[in-house]
Amino acid sequence: MESDQILALYTWETGICFRCPARGTVDTTAVRKLHSQFGDTEVRACRLCVLAMEETRRRAAERAGIEYKPGHAGEVLA
Repeated sequence: MESDQILALYTWETGICFRCPARGTVDTTAVRKLHSQFGDTEVRACRLCVLAMEETRRRAAERAGIEYKPGHAGEVLA
């Protein structure tokens, strides 16, 4: 699957990427939600980081012998 096809699986809005906050406000997508007694907080990642996370998941799935399904960058492989 091409990068633009993978990125199209996500919903984007302006935010701060948790992996590269020094870049400032960029297009991000929620990759995880943290729950605490103070409420829920979204963990957001930019396009470059989502692609890096997807590649890491793809390689991990290949090593584990399981099917890789793009569009779930912040989730654990099942």
